[in-house]
Amino acid sequence: MAIYFDNNSTTRLDPRVFEAMQPYLQGPYGNPSSLHRYGRAARDAVEAARAQVAVLAGAQAAEVIWTSGGTEADNFAVKGAAASAAKPTRMLYGATEHAAVLESVQSLRGQGWAVDAIVMRQDGLIDAEGFAAQLAQGPLRLVALMRANNETGVIQDLARVADAIHAQDAWLLVDAVQTAGKIPLDFVALNADLLSLSAHKLHGPRGIGALIKRAEVELTPLHHGGGQEQGLRGGTENVAAIVGFGVAAELAVQGRGTRAAQMLTLRRRFEAGLHALSGTRIFAEATPRLPNTVQFALPGYVGEALLMALDLKGIAVSSGSACHSGSGEPSHVLLGMGVARDVAFGAIRVSFSAENTEAEVDRVLAVLTVLHAEAMAV
Repeated sequence: MAIYFDNNSTTRLDPRVFEAMQPYLQGPYGNPSSLHRYGRAARDAVEAARAQVAVLAGAQAAEVIWTSGGTEADNFAVKGAAASAAKPTRMLYGATEHAAVLESVQSLRGQGWAVDAIVMRQDGLIDAEGFAAQLAQGPLRLVALMRANNETGVIQDLARVADAIHAQDAWLLVDAVQTAGKIPLDFVALNADLLSLSAHKLHGPRGIGALIKRAEVELTPLHHGGGQEQGLRGGTENVAAIVGFGVAAELAVQGRGTRAAQMLTLRRRFEAGLHALSGTRIFAEATPRLPNTVQFALPGYVGEALLMALDLKGIAVSSGSACHSGSGEPSHVLLGMGVARDVAFGAIRVSFSAENTEAEVDRVLAVLTVLHAEAMAV
């Protein structure tokens, strides 16, 4: 029996989302920018979905800009903020950010920008004292920080630091790709200026995401064309995917409390089983985390070797971010938390959805128990 425990990489498309998308794949095919009835119907669908995603994010519909996913949303926020600045200054980013943020910010070095990583503590949270010192080091354009980490699940208290960022006349970009649908998300309460989302992390379609942007934030577009999305992202909208994102967002809002409780039950059961395996380390175990995420290291195994051993048993997990899978390098997230390289090489991430079961957790623990015993016997 196949078991899928890699839901932070992507989730199964909800059948109700697929059903909502089908008319826009097979039926009327109007361009949302067209003025005839088919175009107006497509535009209505796009705007209805925009309102649904806004509710998910705790934002206003006018603040939602469609993108091709979380990666584009992060790139747009970072590079758009840089391009709209009067001159290059500084940007800060969390040392444990997703590659979409990390590489976007680092790409600005050759354009005169000073970019620095925000130091993280060993528990995955921001080093507040060091961060305060970094904020005070001169003019600053943007600070990019995840709401919840895609590997460890660590949740940052960003509302606590937003005021300090704004005091430096800088903007706060929150990568909320892993947050939406798992814990409450409120753009206003976070005091964020920009926030990125992706549909396929919450049982929506791949290839569609959104950037939430306060009206006062001025970004230079990366895509020029027909003036879509308030002139910020040219190109004909992917109506079917947008509709799917809207329905997935609505379902996530409706089921968020129940889903979170189910996933937390699975996580606790899994972690209890890991505790029985001597020498196993759960990263950031005592830190507030997403209800569905466990990153751990089993003694005697390199992460990717353990991943493949589980794959042979029909169990899908991850050795970190799917975007960097197979890189041959240990998790930059764990290195950013001060974890030793040899320990970080052993990391495996398990991420549940509410569709997983306790029986599946028990099955994976049984397999891990055998693998652990084999490693200890060597």
